[in-house]
Amino acid sequence: MTIRVLVADDHAAIRAGLCLILDGADGIEVVAEAGDGAAAVRKARALRPDLVLMDVRMPEVDGIEATKQLTADGTCPVLVLTTFDMDEYVYGALRAGAAGFLLKSVDSARLIESVRLVAAGDGVIEPSVTRRLISAFAESTPARAEPPPGLAQLTERERDVLGCLGEGLSNQQIGRRLGIGEATVKTHVSRVLAKLDLRSRVQAAVLAQEVGLG
Repeated sequence: MTIRVLVADDHAAIRAGLCLILDGADGIEVVAEAGDGAAAVRKARALRPDLVLMDVRMPEVDGIEATKQLTADGTCPVLVLTTFDMDEYVYGALRAGAAGFLLKSVDSARLIESVRLVAAGDGVIEPSVTRRLISAFAESTPARAEPPPGLAQLTERERDVLGCLGEGLSNQQIGRRLGIGEATVKTHVSRVLAKLDLRSRVQAAVLAQEVGLG
């Protein structure tokens, strides 16, 4: 099954490079390009790609707002590209429900692998900054007065999965940690997100940190 990707970046040269890499990979097809967030949202809603590879800083509608719109209505997951300077753009994309983050310096193999992971329902954060990003975001967010209501609805296994998400583990890593298959992990992650009313596993990771499970 071919993974259909929309690439959104306001720099034509970077966009062309990303498209070249992805179109050259087995089982991946770039179905559209966009130079700003508004075009990305419009084209994604029309074409329903498997994911959008989204730049953060773009003119008019930026990547954060575009991500929020696409995740809010369930159009498709969004994988954000960032220079990772720990500013409000990164935090904003987390809150908007991005499925993950990659540095723009990412190599071709990692980019392709990440696209495949996100399309399969996994989450991706640059390995070198996973825990630092999640922890820093959690620390920057006002403390919760009380745990979210859905937390009490989680089964023991679902709490285990939430804790693994808080460590930034992939579905494969969670499966190895807990001794269960990837398909089962995906089911648990979906239930955790639904019970906690979250839009992405990255948001779940942040919550896990906030409540001391990560």
